[in-house]
Amino acid sequence: MKKRVVLLVSIILLFTATSLTFADEDTKTHPTCVYCGMDRQQFSHSRMIIEYEDGTVVPFCSIHCAAVDLALKIDKTPKSIMVGDYATKKLIDAEKAYWVLGGAKMGVMTKRAKWAFATKKSAERFISGNAGMLIGFDDALKASYADMNADTIMIRGKKKMMRMNQMKSEGMLQHAH
Repeated sequence: MKKRVVLLVSIILLFTATSLTFADEDTKTHPTCVYCGMDRQQFSHSRMIIEYEDGTVVPFCSIHCAAVDLALKIDKTPKSIMVGDYATKKLIDAEKAYWVLGGAKMGVMTKRAKWAFATKKSAERFISGNAGMLIGFDDALKASYADMNADTIMIRGKKKMMRMNQMKSEGMLQHAH
């Protein structure tokens, strides 16, 4: 009996160590979001990574981009969906996370923020200082789809402004006087 307990504890520790290594290394292996190109290390508090049953691993900067992928790959089944814990920046199981919808902090790729936390206590602490509503993963994903149109318009507008500013700084735009 003791041997089984020791074996079980060893397996759990090995799995935990492997998961932590993956959590620490995922931004090196997958530095940018496949859809928007954003730096996943910079957005480690909101980054996501989906592994599909066929072994495909897809990195994202946020639940917005992950929702795009899930909609486009409706025929594929996710094996795991991981998200950066807002407080610790470590990857956690997105489906088991405590999500906060809305609040005072601007979201990543969205007007209405969606943050994930490993513990309910951590999520509630965030809510007490920033407002928002405690929800589960399914509701966070539904909110991402509900916000998709407005968020896409916002993102396109920001990208357009960035291109115009870059062109101005490079002297490519002439100023009318």
